[in-house]
Amino acid sequence: MLTSKQRSYLRKLANKEKTILQIGKGGICPSLVEQVREALEARELIKIHVLDNSDLAPREACDALAEQTGAEGVQVVGSRFVLYKKSRENPRIQLP
Repeated sequence: MLTSKQRSYLRKLANKEKTILQIGKGGICPSLVEQVREALEARELIKIHVLDNSDLAPREACDALAEQTGAEGVQVVGSRFVLYKKSRENPRIQLP
């Protein structure tokens, strides 16, 4: 569980990040979950965009992916959300 100070720090880092994945009308499928897992292991902090044609709201998608990957939802803004999970092999982000 992230503290408010850690969450604030991660939000600051996420401002500079580009969106690397999109959720469309297909929703959350097993291949998307696997891509998110791999991206979290490589980057620790990722930003995902929920397209307008998706049946999921950004908050729903964030909660579902966080649960399935063991990540923490950092923030949801508009149609984008940010996930964080500390890398097991190569941690880069040092939380306060």
